[in-house]
Amino acid sequence: MQKEFEMSMMGELTYFLGLQIKQTKDGIFINQEKYTKELLKRFGMSNAKGIGTPMSSSLKLDKDEKGKSVDEKTYRGMIGSLLYLTASRPDIMFAVCLCARFQACPKESHLIAVKRILRYLISSYDYGLWYSKQSCFDLIAYTDADYSGCKVERKSTSGNCQFLGGCLVS
Repeated sequence: MQKEFEMSMMGELTYFLGLQIKQTKDGIFINQEKYTKELLKRFGMSNAKGIGTPMSSSLKLDKDEKGKSVDEKTYRGMIGSLLYLTASRPDIMFAVCLCARFQACPKESHLIAVKRILRYLISSYDYGLWYSKQSCFDLIAYTDADYSGCKVERKSTSGNCQFLGGCLVS
């Protein structure tokens, strides 16, 4: 009986593992605004100019074997931080995963792409996931593929997302 009382005294969930949770009568909003601001500060990008997209649509990253090497530890730290952020930011998933492919030997061109993602976060730090209580219960899936789009291995790149009642679930 005592455990039940303790659980009810905790109140409404507002913060969990870096996720900020806002519950309203209309639904639930999940984001990582605080984490995003800390991430930008940690990598010295707080005062950089924001940008509208996480990646240029014409950018094709490759190994860039002749490019200037950058600090692997810093690059991997940026990628790891951004991968954690994708929990509430599916809009950066493709760009982050593309840059993550080059962690073994990052070059300046890869770092520029990662910094563009960070600049995008400056102008969208408060984005997140909205789960409405009014949503229907239909399952809708979207997929896309880029035949031989990877310049490194000539592999196809594909992606997908699933919505349950208008709410992104995967």
